[in-house]
Amino acid sequence: MRRRLINSTLAVVLVVIAVFGVSLVIVETRTIQAGAQESVESEAIRLVGIVESRLGSGEKVTPDILSEQITAKRYAKIKVPGKAPIEIGKRPSGDVIQSEVRGDRGESVTVQASRSMVSAEIGRTLLVILAVALLAIIAAVILAVRQGRRLTAPLTDLAETAERLGSGDPRPRHRRYGVQELDRVADVLDASAERIARMLTAERRLAADASHQLRTPLTALSMRLEEITVTDDPDTVKEEATIALAQVERLTDVVQRLLTNSRDPRSGSAVAFDLDEVVKQQIEEWRPAYRSAGRAIVRSGKKGLRAVGTPGAVAQVLATLIENSLMHGDGTVALRTRVTGNQAVVEVIDAGPGVPPDLGSRVFERTVSGRNSTGLGLAVARDLAEADGGRLELLQPHPPVFALFLAREAEPVEE
Repeated sequence: MRRRLINSTLAVVLVVIAVFGVSLVIVETRTIQAGAQESVESEAIRLVGIVESRLGSGEKVTPDILSEQITAKRYAKIKVPGKAPIEIGKRPSGDVIQSEVRGDRGESVTVQASRSMVSAEIGRTLLVILAVALLAIIAAVILAVRQGRRLTAPLTDLAETAERLGSGDPRPRHRRYGVQELDRVADVLDASAERIARMLTAERRLAADASHQLRTPLTALSMRLEEITVTDDPDTVKEEATIALAQVERLTDVVQRLLTNSRDPRSGSAVAFDLDEVVKQQIEEWRPAYRSAGRAIVRSGKKGLRAVGTPGAVAQVLATLIENSLMHGDGTVALRTRVTGNQAVVEVIDAGPGVPPDLGSRVFERTVSGRNSTGLGLAVARDLAEADGGRLELLQPHPPVFALFLAREAEPVEE
């Protein structure tokens, strides 16, 4: 591009020089020729005037007197009636510029100048014009090189930015170059880099969330299958298989929910549902695990609550809280339901050490964990709760009390 810019600039300059230079040469040539002709004519008129003046006053007209009145390197021939012609200077050879003027007394003056002197003057003018043209070309080349560097350096930088994007480095560079078109391209590349970064972050977040959130239902499902393998009672097998199928459906719902949230966190699918049924189902699923750990899981509080949300997402939030209590808590875990204002609340309480004081509300941040875990569980649970318009809070760090707030279903108005 730099070479093309230099070539195009030189082409424009050469065209301008050719057009204006030729015109200038023609005008200057004619001006110099006309000036030389006028000078010769003026000198002839002046000599005629001198000759007439001397003849009128009775003075002699001699070559010595007239030679002082003529320009050097010019030839003059004065003819006076009744006298021999007077020649001043050396007659030029070759092409000449000539002017002949006659006086009132019959005298005539012929002045000649060599055209080579005019050609020499024209040559000097041409040299000046060529020197100016050469300086213009050199200046144009310098400016073209500088402008080429100014344009090609940003283009090279933009190409490197695009290459970085293609190689998987989506960091925007936020560089601007003072050229509107190039700055526009830089804006588009930076915006694309930010979008790619958000997409990559969303993909990594989805992978991390999915691996963490699927672990809990898969663990519960594996425990159900273990129950089936160790029993010979057909009724127990049927009961456990039914629960396992329900868990598979909820697992499918969890996957769908994670994919939906990764695309648009605001695209919730909240419906009115029986909160008691979700709480009961979670207690049944986790009771074998707590029994194996020598602990108990119970429920208390207000019954008959109906909330607005996604049942699968609510079940996943409760499963995360119950699993945290199983892994990090102690004693009996209680799921307590209550009502506050127009919200239904499910609290998960255990007798463990709770949340360390240095964590506090940061316990819901990603990668924040006080027990050497991934730190994703509570963060994902909070996102699931907020996607349906609810919220997940830590009401009390010790003993730990986590509360899930959900909107209550509006009660019908009696007529």
